[in-house]
Amino acid sequence: MPVKHPWSKSDRYVPRTIVQPVQRLLDHEAAGGVVMLIAAAVAIIWANSPWSDSYAEVWHTPLRIELGGLLHLDHLSLQSWVNDALMTVFFLLVGVEIKREIVHGELRNARAVLLPVIAALGGMVVPAGIYAAFNAGGPGANGWAIPMATDIAFAVGVVTLVGRRVPLAAKIFLLTLAVADDIGAIVVIAGFYSSSLSWGWLALAGMSPVGIFVLRRNDVQSLAPYLAVGAFAWLALLESGVHATLVGVALGLLPPAWPLRPPSTFPAEARRVIGDIDATYDDDVLTEEEFASNEQRIAEVARLAMYSTSPLERLERGLAPWVAYVVVPVFALANAGVALSGNALSDLVSDPVTVGVVLGLVVGKTVGIFGATAIAVRLGIAALPAGTTWRHLTGLATAAGVGFTVALFVTSLSFDAADTTNAAKIGILVGSSIAGVIAYALLRTAPSPVGDPAAAAAPGDGRHPRDGDGPEDLPKVTSTSPSGSR
Repeated sequence: MPVKHPWSKSDRYVPRTIVQPVQRLLDHEAAGGVVMLIAAAVAIIWANSPWSDSYAEVWHTPLRIELGGLLHLDHLSLQSWVNDALMTVFFLLVGVEIKREIVHGELRNARAVLLPVIAALGGMVVPAGIYAAFNAGGPGANGWAIPMATDIAFAVGVVTLVGRRVPLAAKIFLLTLAVADDIGAIVVIAGFYSSSLSWGWLALAGMSPVGIFVLRRNDVQSLAPYLAVGAFAWLALLESGVHATLVGVALGLLPPAWPLRPPSTFPAEARRVIGDIDATYDDDVLTEEEFASNEQRIAEVARLAMYSTSPLERLERGLAPWVAYVVVPVFALANAGVALSGNALSDLVSDPVTVGVVLGLVVGKTVGIFGATAIAVRLGIAALPAGTTWRHLTGLATAAGVGFTVALFVTSLSFDAADTTNAAKIGILVGSSIAGVIAYALLRTAPSPVGDPAAAAAPGDGRHPRDGDGPEDLPKVTSTSPSGSR
């Protein structure tokens, strides 16, 4: 009997012209950034529409949770629940991705990770310094960390639009830099954006990893107990004064990065179970007992497959779509709404908060990442990624200036005054847009990697792909690094 495809995969008009293109878009690595951008646009339109008052009313609606005399959460608005609770899921995925990179990815190799970490440090220090230079001693001084953040979804989106002109090693460099940037942002939030501490609640939060460890040691497979421990840890951190979203990072580092059973045993065990299923059809008669047994055997194959995949991989695969298409877009909808009045737009060149954020994202990120990388290469500490020119690096550094999610998040932690918050949001939107356009232009005109089918020069460009391109003529460093860079 031929396999029947679901309606969404059929050749009918609606699936073929609407559903399948949308599915292909959602499968794309930059699709989450597109959805987030749409949500941000909706927020801005809503905040500047005739119904703008409803934007503030909806997101500032108090949302209380009480449990007898044990629990009273009555100080959080709907926007606070998004920023403090829903974003915990975002940071949980960040923690999972960091652990994956530490165990299986680029962060496991100290030599390979050295250059992206140095670049990330430069890309955090210089933007913060630029912002502080414009706002020291002023009402916006507490927002110095806003331009430090890189939004990896948009940065990857810019690189993806360029196509094969960016070498694979350069893309890995950007992704590793973004992970290091996330770690830096976590440290900053924990160290500088937490209120006075309640040590009792903090001690209770510290017991949560012990609970997770006990569950793991007893081979508890159900997700419910882990969610219960995570919810308790979130509440304890919320009451302790440490920002509650950090519990997501802590819990994301705990899942095992290796399968619960050796994957090498899966083929033989799966064939045995499948053979038992196949045997029930030998006489061309399937009894009710055999049907019920086959249902259990199919479930057993699914269980074997699940145990042959690491919990870390399963958690990341399960979280990623929810974070990309629900958590981050809702966060953008709740936080990106800013009134673009005439006065607000005229303050683009006069408000120190807006100017500090824009220059921090556009200039600070580019100068910080490029400068730190150039110094490291010049001193022989590390080498450029294979096939990467200094034009590529400049474009990647500028792309890292597309800050959105974490930048808005830090804004929500930095200010209470609406005018200062709006000025920072305008700076984030304008600075990120400028950085994205400049990064695309730089990378689009960069030479293609040597040996790539797309390495042919652009029309009218007779240069060799590795010929001088301005900044790449600056540091001429030879290296025997395994990265293979010149």
